[in-house]
Amino acid sequence: MTVAGREGKPATRRRRGLRRPPEGGRRRGRLLAGLGVTTAALLALHRFVPNTPGRLGSLLETFLFWFGPLTALLLLCAAVRRARTALLLLLLPAGVWAAAFGPPLLPAGPPGPRELTVVQHNVADDNADPGGTAGALADSGADLIALQELVAPASAVYRRELASRYPHHAVRGTVGLWSRHPLGAARALDIRPRDVTEPWQRALRAEVRTPYGEVAAYVVHLPSVRLGPGGLASARRDESARLLGGILAEEPSERVVLAGDLNGTVEDRGLAPLTSRLAAPDRGLALSYPAALPVARIDHVLARGGRVPAIRVLPATGSDHLPVLARVTLNTDT
Repeated sequence: MTVAGREGKPATRRRRGLRRPPEGGRRRGRLLAGLGVTTAALLALHRFVPNTPGRLGSLLETFLFWFGPLTALLLLCAAVRRARTALLLLLLPAGVWAAAFGPPLLPAGPPGPRELTVVQHNVADDNADPGGTAGALADSGADLIALQELVAPASAVYRRELASRYPHHAVRGTVGLWSRHPLGAARALDIRPRDVTEPWQRALRAEVRTPYGEVAAYVVHLPSVRLGPGGLASARRDESARLLGGILAEEPSERVVLAGDLNGTVEDRGLAPLTSRLAAPDRGLALSYPAALPVARIDHVLARGGRVPAIRVLPATGSDHLPVLARVTLNTDT
């Protein structure tokens, strides 16, 4: 029997607007909420993600920046579905991401005193236009230009094209440094992984006599990493980073600038032997690789005895990397 309401309509029909949301909608809301909590946990606690098997921790840290766009997409989905709990929980990863990556996205301040500009570029060993690449880098007006993957005959082209504006240079193996300021002693550094038997020289140290005092300049190219079924293959890179970190620990100069293709982001724990001793840029995203669609900055300028107020990318060259230009403010001599 149907019970009538006051208007004479069945009560079941009068209450139709009060029905609970479909079960599918509630499940989607719970899924979004769960994703929000998980994303916040990974952003805040990524150091606790184990690196075995497959260097999972390093792989996660390589792409931490992209958790921001992912969170924005989840927030949009939650808003469309009016999932209030999910919206509130998704504010957690949004806040954690903003704290980690928000400051680098802010505008940089004006140039300060005792400032050097440094260009870092992996020019690629198959670059079809080394002359054009050299000209573009020289047009940046940087004080120092650090290059990797210098191979014959292109290496001679870089020497020739940069000579007029950068009269001081040092090349060791496949890495080189060009400078507007005089260079002192330059030497190769041994950061070769133990299982590499072929000729391999991918790091140098040179003394730069700047107007603000002497600076130890490092140019490095750490081993490549590969992503495959077994995860992130970064053992060689991590070994070279540890060797270089040991050299930096014994570096007598108080002011150091390191420029290089480190094949990892500054968040990657595999680069901790370097990032624990050197300051990363304060401002600038500067995604540098791959040049066609950059997803990560693996080309870096780091400093000790100073800071790196800003870094930015330069226009593409014939390389699969984008060049980056950093401002380095040096401390006064002590």
